[in-house]
Amino acid sequence: MQISRADFTDPRLSAFLQAHLDDMEPTAPPESRHALDLSALQRPHVRLWVATEGEDLVGTAALAGLEAHHEELKSMRTEPRLRGRGVASLLLAHLLDDARSRGVERVSLETGSMEFFTPARAFYARAGFVTCAPFGDYAEDPLSTFVTLGLSARR
Repeated sequence: MQISRADFTDPRLSAFLQAHLDDMEPTAPPESRHALDLSALQRPHVRLWVATEGEDLVGTAALAGLEAHHEELKSMRTEPRLRGRGVASLLLAHLLDDARSRGVERVSLETGSMEFFTPARAFYARAGFVTCAPFGDYAEDPLSTFVTLGLSARR
C-alpha cells in the first residue's frame, strides 16, 4: 500500500469522497454531519492523503488546522470491502507522524455517537484517543462524540 498527498484532479478521489458523504447522509440530520466535501478538503489549512493499492484508491484521511499545535482528523475512510485489513491504521500512523514532524501537539476528531460509528469509536480508542469536550467550532450534540490524542506523550 502507498500513501501520498491527494491529487484533487484524480476522478477516483471525487467518487471516493462522494461515497463517504453518501455513507454519512442517513446517519444524522444535516446539522450533525461534519464530513468535508471535495472543495472544503482543498482549503489551505487542510492536508489530505490517499492510500492506494495498485490502481485502487483504498482510503483517505486528512488533517485540518484548528489553532497553533492542534489539528483535526477529517475524512478518514476505508474502502468498505477492505475494512479490518489495516488500511485505517496505516493512514492514521502516517498522519500522526506527519503531525508530529510539524510540531502538532494534539489531534482531535468528531465522530458520530450512533451505532453506525461504533467501529470508528473503538478504532480511535485503541489508538489512544480519549473523550474530550467539543473543540473548534463544534458545540455539544448528542449525535457527536469528541475525542483527542496528545502527541507529545506518544513518541
